[in-house]
Amino acid sequence: MPVTTRPHVTSIVAPVSLSQRIVVAVSASLLGLCLVYFAGFSHIEAVHNAAHDTRHSAAFPCH
Repeated sequence: MPVTTRPHVTSIVAPVSLSQRIVVAVSASLLGLCLVYFAGFSHIEAVHNAAHDTRHSAAFPCH
């Protein structure tokens, strides 16, 4: 069985500052909240039905 060798690959990681991490965390949180409230308070029946069981399991009122 032939042995294959791969060249040594090094990954370069760019340093991420604390302010960049905070911006990403806040942006992700806002997007998540928007999605939860859109599904929770949507009057579109397809959206309501798609998220119905998940909302009830998380004690999110929808009725």
